[in-house]
Amino acid sequence: MKIMITGVNGFTGQHLFRILAGKGFEVHGISRGPVRFALPERGFYHPVELTNVRTVIDCFDLVKPDVVIHTAAMSKPDECHQNPQACLLQNVEATRHLLEASRPHPVHFIYFSTDFIFGEHGPHSEDDLPAPLNFYGESKWKAEQLVEASGITATIVRPVFIYGNQYPGMRPSFIQWVKQQLQTGKPIQVVTDQLRTPTYVNDLAMGLQQIITYQRQGVYHLAGKDIVSPCEMAFAVADVWGLDATLIEPVTADVFPEPVRRAKQSGLQIQKAVRELSYQPLSFREALQEIHAAET
Repeated sequence: MKIMITGVNGFTGQHLFRILAGKGFEVHGISRGPVRFALPERGFYHPVELTNVRTVIDCFDLVKPDVVIHTAAMSKPDECHQNPQACLLQNVEATRHLLEASRPHPVHFIYFSTDFIFGEHGPHSEDDLPAPLNFYGESKWKAEQLVEASGITATIVRPVFIYGNQYPGMRPSFIQWVKQQLQTGKPIQVVTDQLRTPTYVNDLAMGLQQIITYQRQGVYHLAGKDIVSPCEMAFAVADVWGLDATLIEPVTADVFPEPVRRAKQSGLQIQKAVRELSYQPLSFREALQEIHAAET
């Protein structure tokens, strides 16, 4: 089985590339520019500009993938707010190009969305009505609608606040940022009044493998089991790595004026994935301990 993953130079894409190639799949990664990491065995890389439909179609015709996992996105809400045309191009039009390229092939298209398509009053189920609070969320909701209207075999996956190990050529996730700040003795302010269900990237990969193996379609929330604030996450990092937790200052989101609205209580319910995919994510602390063990 050939799996094509978009955005493999990014944090999530690179993790999925490594994990799924390690499971024995033939994995083809596509991203903008040269590859930024050493390719694993059974891994191939193709530089592709997703906003150029011709280059996307040419890559599909070359690879002939069985599964496409679309993780690439303009994913920073502030940047999407400041440059909405670029956001639409990268999040909506690129998805349209990938769907068009998929049509001639018997592709299972897996689209990565986000909890940002919802507003307040989380955690949300798959059946809750979207009500995005910012342009990033709107763009991802627009792309979801393209996927649902495409008529091809498709699955929409919604993770939350993805974290995991950091490999060479990979930007740090929130976990690494907290750890690096504390290790260098720098005080940090972390918000207490935003609640999320952060997703461990290894759990995410496990859920994706179940979707691929059993050819599940529809919408699945692949998030963590714990509802935590960024501040609680930071204190857990300090505890697991044995760092100075007194450097962490709990604050409210009002301390960080932002150009876009973010939900105070977001996150996603995972009961459907547990029931239909046998999805069993680690607790947040268990995941941190696994990340810590991999570093030692």
